Amino acid sequence: MVRSDLIDMIAEENPGLSQSEVEKVVETFFDAIVTQLNAGGRVELRGFGAFSVRSYRARTGRNPRTGEAVSVEAKSRPFFKPGKAVLTRLNDGS
Repeated sequence: MVRSDLIDMIAEENPGLSQSEVEKVVETFFDAIVTQLNAGGRVELRGFGAFSVRSYRARTGRNPRTGEAVSVEAKSRPFFKPGKAVLTRLNDGS
């Protein structure tokens, strides 16, 4: 599923909202998550899961083709931990 599929699905479920209104809501939702993660925070959606940021230190890696040592910079990556309800639905096939 891509963003436009999500917008279409929400618009279909809510005939009182226009496509542009649904698009604005989805965009605001994603922006709020990214803004909170950028601030070093955590976003927890009860029953769905939690988004957080994991930091990785700088290290020396290897180029798989040449075997040459390569410097890999420190970085932060988003991390998602699914909630119990999501895991249950996923594993039960519901």
